[in-house]
Amino acid sequence: MFERILVLSPHTDDGELGCGGSIARFVEEGKEVFYVALSSCEKSVPLGCPKDILREEVKKATEILGIKRENLMILNFEVREFPRSRQEILDALIDVRRIVEPDMVLTPSSYDTHQDHKVTREETLRAFKGCTILGYEQPWNNITFDTIAFVILDERHVEKKIRALKSYESQKDRAYFSEDFVRSLARTRGIQINAKYAEAFEVIRWII
Repeated sequence: MFERILVLSPHTDDGELGCGGSIARFVEEGKEVFYVALSSCEKSVPLGCPKDILREEVKKATEILGIKRENLMILNFEVREFPRSRQEILDALIDVRRIVEPDMVLTPSSYDTHQDHKVTREETLRAFKGCTILGYEQPWNNITFDTIAFVILDERHVEKKIRALKSYESQKDRAYFSEDFVRSLARTRGIQINAKYAEAFEVIRWII
């Protein structure tokens, strides 16, 4: 049903964390997958790292997942300042819609408490009214989460997600980048639907 899939990542790495396994599966199935990062978080990179390190890391990570380099877009909104740039973000997403013409969009969930993620989700709904929209899961930001839609994953999809996240050397000390966490969450979601692995999504809008 869905052939052109857009992943909206408020910051570099959010897309891989929230739906990296699904991206790997969609690419494997021949879907055209696009990835847009709204910020490369230059103001919050760890001390001692180059300011553009996340730009380089997201290129490596999305390549591992199989996304074509020409389908990767990195924008320049300032980290933690999205509420102040709401209109500009909406305008940028409308431009992305015209370029990509997606039929499904993956974005942060409605329950995500991070201010940048919240703005991204709200402006996604405004910019992509004619698309199916699913919210991906990031437990460290979510108060709760609706596990309504699932994408079944095989071992190789989970492995690709883990390999992609290992590209983020600058973020390796964050607990949710660990292989144990990634695999255990995928296992938990799989058990919910009698599969080995899965990723879960909130249904924000479903268009058939």
